Amino acid sequence: MYEYLIGTITQVFPAYIVVENNGIGYLINVANPFRFKSDETKKEKIYLHQIVRENEIVLYGFSDFNEKQLFLKLISVSGIGPKSALAILANEDHNGFVSAVNNDDDAYLTKFPGIGKKTAKQIILDLKGKLGGLESGKPLKGQQDLEIVAEQTSPYLKEALEALLALGYTKTEVKKTGRKLLDFKGDSTDEYLRQALRLMMNK
Repeated sequence: MYEYLIGTITQVFPAYIVVENNGIGYLINVANPFRFKSDETKKEKIYLHQIVRENEIVLYGFSDFNEKQLFLKLISVSGIGPKSALAILANEDHNGFVSAVNNDDDAYLTKFPGIGKKTAKQIILDLKGKLGGLESGKPLKGQQDLEIVAEQTSPYLKEALEALLALGYTKTEVKKTGRKLLDFKGDSTDEYLRQALRLMMNK
């Protein structure tokens, strides 16, 4: 089992990043890949969790130890898989998530993709009072070639919407959010994605 990997980030996609170490490129699934920057001159430390399935081995990456611990707690909940856990981690308001769990706010939790009432209640049942110290974890530093918003001109917006699809939000939800971002003036995909996630959680 891997704890972390130190290497250079060579590629960033809507659902994952590629980290090179000793001539090997590791595909690492992360919640918000656009937090990371492709820079072959700089080494980054990525915390890892490996999941072995019948026909594949998958690596999940995190920007710090706390983020990894929150992921592990999430996937321990019945009904929460790695993809749903990453969708929760992608939102920068970890304090809001922890507060919702501790205050039985299942309505907040159902705003995440793939989380229904039953799963939200299970999250609360399993994790209430068990997330101390994980509130301040930063969001992770995500390809479907889909024309989400025909009018859009910013490549950052298109990448951000592709990342939302990769996180599990529906095409209808993404289109609706994309239209709201047409007048947003961001300087990076990360800024667009963070704003999109805020809109998703405030719907």
